[in-house]
Amino acid sequence: MKANVYVAWIGVFLGCLFGAIQGLFFHREDWLGGYGSWRRRMLRLGHISFLGLAFINLAFVFTASELGITSGLAWPSRLFIVGAATMPLVCYLSAFKSVFRHFFFIPVLSVLCGVGMFLWRILF
Repeated sequence: MKANVYVAWIGVFLGCLFGAIQGLFFHREDWLGGYGSWRRRMLRLGHISFLGLAFINLAFVFTASELGITSGLAWPSRLFIVGAATMPLVCYLSAFKSVFRHFFFIPVLSVLCGVGMFLWRILF
């Protein structure tokens, strides 16, 4: 689970970095086609997914620690890492090549399965 902590803090850093870079241009109404354009929406989603999935990884680590769970965590751990790595990637790639939007199932299923497996481990 140490890897989840590292991935989480890298995600926080990248979310702040990409947010700062994108923030340099947000005041321009026509930037990337305007506020409602596909590109701009995908960039915003990519930026926030760094942070959101970082917090999911941290919540996973601290919940398991608080509940004293030490076994049955390998797959949820891996799936949360895959989700944290692939969601921003798919978002940013989709912003410039819409064909990449077909790969959203990878991060979504990774996180969904990770949550389901972890919830199962907690409850049963």
